[in-house]
Amino acid sequence: MRFTLRQLQVFVAVAQHESVSRAAQSLALSQSATSTSLTELERQSDCQLFDRAGKRLALNALGRQLLPEAVALIDQAREIERLLGGKSGYGSLNVGATLTVGNYLATLLIGSFMQRHPECRVKLQVHNTAHVVQQIAHYELDLGLIEGDCQHPDIEVQPWVEDELVVFCAPQHPLAGRGSASLEELTHEAWILREQGSGTRLTFDQAMRHHPRNLNIRLELEHTEAIKRAVESGLGIGCISRLALRDAFRRGSLMPVETPQLDLRRQFYFIWHKQKYRTAAMREFLEQCRSLTAGVSRSDQIVLPPII
Repeated sequence: MRFTLRQLQVFVAVAQHESVSRAAQSLALSQSATSTSLTELERQSDCQLFDRAGKRLALNALGRQLLPEAVALIDQAREIERLLGGKSGYGSLNVGATLTVGNYLATLLIGSFMQRHPECRVKLQVHNTAHVVQQIAHYELDLGLIEGDCQHPDIEVQPWVEDELVVFCAPQHPLAGRGSASLEELTHEAWILREQGSGTRLTFDQAMRHHPRNLNIRLELEHTEAIKRAVESGLGIGCISRLALRDAFRRGSLMPVETPQLDLRRQFYFIWHKQKYRTAAMREFLEQCRSLTAGVSRSDQIVLPPII
């Protein structure tokens, strides 16, 4: 073969970072060695893989075609390297999760996975849905656990478990005593909501799309805990996952407000790149997630595994 795995590794890093210097940092190589490796790959193959605009490198058509094949080959090579080194366990797993899944499910799932496979190097990145989808599309993550919609043509989407948003308020709020509210009543309230681009906000906006009334949105926040604190302080009412609120509802520090006119159901999903090689660690983690939710109809009914 005219190429080496190291050259492919450099190619993938440059494709992901769109920069030789940033790729060099990620690979712990000098910028000169990284640039030479990429140049040699293109020279030996007598082809160009990037369009160059100043210091920025963007994949051309051939480069985009090569990228998934190179990523899969490198993943398989790592597994072969571990087997040849006498290591029968899992190498690494890089998971991305949206905020609700990441904060209330993924950390404990990963903790349980690491207890069973202590040799596996696991990373968890928590962002909103749009960001996780982008990372999966660029092969920066092995697997995503998301709560929003994903229509990316290169990404495999599989349903995991149903979730439901719920409107909620502070115990002293007038709506707390009634336990439910009409759409007309909701339009007169101040709202504390998630930011645009989050799966939670998308579900909320979709539920409201059949009721085109202007809402008084007082705050848009990126974290569910911040929304809970703002609502507890009496700044307004909110709408996030029941999963994120179940402990607060048990304590009575926040109160649910049922909204019969709004359909706030949604789905949690697994996502990964269609052309990505599914490693043993990915397959095992997916099976663990599915086992946890077997027979569960909604996310707030999940019994989370204890971390000992």
